Amino acid sequence: MKKIFFIIIFLIIGLTQKTFAYSSDPKQFVSEVIDETKKILMETNTKEYKTKKLSEMALETVDIKGVAYYSLGNYRKELNDEQLKEYLILFENYFLKSFSSRLTDYSEPKIEVISAKILNPKYTMVESLLLGTDKKPEVKIDWRIYTKNPDKPLIRDLIIEGLSLARTQKEEFSSVIEANNGDITKLFITLKEFIDK
Repeated sequence: MKKIFFIIIFLIIGLTQKTFAYSSDPKQFVSEVIDETKKILMETNTKEYKTKKLSEMALETVDIKGVAYYSLGNYRKELNDEQLKEYLILFENYFLKSFSSRLTDYSEPKIEVISAKILNPKYTMVESLLLGTDKKPEVKIDWRIYTKNPDKPLIRDLIIEGLSLARTQKEEFSSVIEANNGDITKLFITLKEFIDK
């Protein structure tokens, strides 16, 4: 009886935890992220399901805090602890909504992982190719993988045909702040407006 009880407890714990652990190898990690994305983006899945699962995956695989700091640049030094805390919460919500809304209309993208190049102990660049179709050309996508913790690689940036998404984000944030005479709270308002749409 006690043995059956422990088996039931083990099954409950197993079912309530994430059953998939990502590889610590950056190239394999990117392949696994792509495979999981394909499953989420299947045409048979609802938009609500896709949004939920993409957000869960992003929280697990993207260094959102690192991207948030980078996107703010030197303006980060002007924030007090409370403002920084508020910014990080806003950025995470902004990022997840932006990330999922851009992808939910795709259906099983065909991406081939080609190679990986270690830049330094903290970063590895993984090269991939979004395969072309009759209507769309192939697209080169490089993944900047943060490997400070070698057991848990995280996505820091995507470079699409040479254009860094993180750098573009940083420039957009800087533009909002500069257009408002350096008032960072205006950026907070812009983020809130996007989240609340």
